[in-house]
Amino acid sequence: MSTAVRPLEGILVADFSRVLAGPLATATLADLGARVIKVERPGAGDDTRSWGPPWTANSSSYFESANRSKESVTLDLSSPEDLVLARRLASRADVVVENFKVGDLDKRGLGHDEVARDNPGVVYCSVTGFGSAQGADLAGYDFLVQAVGGLMSVTGAADEPMKVGVALVDVLTAKDATVGILAALRARELTGRGQRVEVNLLSSLLGSLVNQASSYLATGIAPRRMGNAHPSIAPYELLDCADGPLAIACGNDGQFRKLAAVLGHEPLADDERYATNAARVTHRPELVVDLEVLLAADTAASWAQRLERAGVPAGRVGSVADGLALAETLGLAPLVDMGPGAPPQVRHPITYSETPVSVYAAPPRLGEHTDEIRHWLSTPQSHQENA
Repeated sequence: MSTAVRPLEGILVADFSRVLAGPLATATLADLGARVIKVERPGAGDDTRSWGPPWTANSSSYFESANRSKESVTLDLSSPEDLVLARRLASRADVVVENFKVGDLDKRGLGHDEVARDNPGVVYCSVTGFGSAQGADLAGYDFLVQAVGGLMSVTGAADEPMKVGVALVDVLTAKDATVGILAALRARELTGRGQRVEVNLLSSLLGSLVNQASSYLATGIAPRRMGNAHPSIAPYELLDCADGPLAIACGNDGQFRKLAAVLGHEPLADDERYATNAARVTHRPELVVDLEVLLAADTAASWAQRLERAGVPAGRVGSVADGLALAETLGLAPLVDMGPGAPPQVRHPITYSETPVSVYAAPPRLGEHTDEIRHWLSTPQSHQENA
């Protein structure tokens, strides 16, 4: 076990969230050393415990992806006795994270104003689908937000909108929530006061559209779906080789010139239609035809090796297994052991020279820590420590 300081050592997080965005944010805080107490419904727990297959010895692989290194306590928030314990947990926490329907926790005395009254230093993070104003009553699911927020309009083939293959909006919102919580904790160091942090799926999605949103705002023309092509760079897409597709990403003219040389047709880089990126984007259909005629002479694997040696970004389309294997080959150590009986997980994605993340614990069984935490909450705080 590492003896390095953990950045969030001593920070207590009361996690009243479920599904993905909130739990993934609190799992990141746990990676960084916070003590995270996950409040779950008796008998059922987090919704994702039942989202399978695949299943693990604990629950579901979906649940496990966002709940490692936490403690699980079951509390029935409709029970007056359990509600007292839930309020006591919030009053002791440095951070509260929740994604209940807007207003639900206020009715239970667990809203921001009530919690902050007893705990003025609390950082209270609310995660919603569409904000707490006019969108408060709208149900927020990743798939829905991908549809109505514009992501599907720029994803997929020209004739079919398509969701991203992972709940990307939830993941982005989790990262925004983590950033907001860490910023608020830093502000608390300066002011001594906590604050409310609000994130919502729609805003996180819009913030992630970067060049696509900027293109619309600059021109008034909504971007369109282009399959695997890029609206502003060419070639930057999948191109067919003798045995299948190859991803080629030429980000500048120098890389395109190298591509032409590897393909054995250097004059291609001097063709006025392809000499600059702007020209290549304009003449993309002809460019694709010309490149695929040359690529048909060999396999995708062979071209990938040759282009890589020449400094041209290129690679075959791999599976999740291939991606993990590549990371292992590159020395990125992508996996961490969760202990006996638990499948490995993808490690915390950031490396730190002074405070490495080296302590991981398996996701908790439903209510695994209930007795211990109930006892702790039933004891006067003056006799306790948060972690």
